[in-house]
Amino acid sequence: MADGHAQSLKSRVSEGEWRARVDLAALYRLVALHGWDDMIFTHISARVPGPEHHFLINPYGWYFEEMTASALVKVDLEGNVVQETTGFINPAGFTIHSAVHAAREDAHYVIHLHTTAGVGVASQAHGLLPLSQNACLLQDQVAYHGYEGLALNHDERERLVADLGDKSLMLLRNHGTLAVGQTAAAAWVGMFFLERACAQQVAALSGGREHVLIAPEAAQAETREQGKGIGFVSSLAWPGALRLLDRKSPGYDA
Repeated sequence: MADGHAQSLKSRVSEGEWRARVDLAALYRLVALHGWDDMIFTHISARVPGPEHHFLINPYGWYFEEMTASALVKVDLEGNVVQETTGFINPAGFTIHSAVHAAREDAHYVIHLHTTAGVGVASQAHGLLPLSQNACLLQDQVAYHGYEGLALNHDERERLVADLGDKSLMLLRNHGTLAVGQTAAAAWVGMFFLERACAQQVAALSGGREHVLIAPEAAQAETREQGKGIGFVSSLAWPGALRLLDRKSPGYDA
């Protein structure tokens, strides 16, 4: 698999697993298409349907833009590979993901990124400010977790899960962004809104905070309620995202 090719697994896995593989590969490609990848680092994972508590994650060493459904590696909750493959995973990368998957039944997909804007806002003491419409929509949906270094310590998992609570988005202080979703579409749209809000905040604060406008309280309250409808938006946006991949990054579903 080191050459960027993987033998198709479509005929050797269940229909549910194959659908999860295709959707997860699509998430990797979408992240790359938006310039949010970090070479071979950061991870996106998915739960495999079924009682086995198996998960899919990227083979270590692959760029996000070359990810395919068949290339993804199936692991158990401890990160042990449970399929025949020449690929291997980054154990540190699965530490965060395994914690969220284990604690949240609704966390079928988990996206973790290290974007410039995401790390920038995660490194600001005030966190995400209600400066833009995107940020206002997410006011009640963003959690925070303090930086503890590379995610190698399994003890951190309990603290991260406690900080995430029932929220779908998180800023990992000095580290990056996180999104969880029951579907790939929900995780993707949540991350899109969060990353866009972070980029807008970095842009707004680039000239200093003195003359930056915080959204009016009444508008914040109104938008906070409107933000609860983001889940519906995801079902509309996902088919278009897949069509975009078909045009600009085909082959993810191989």
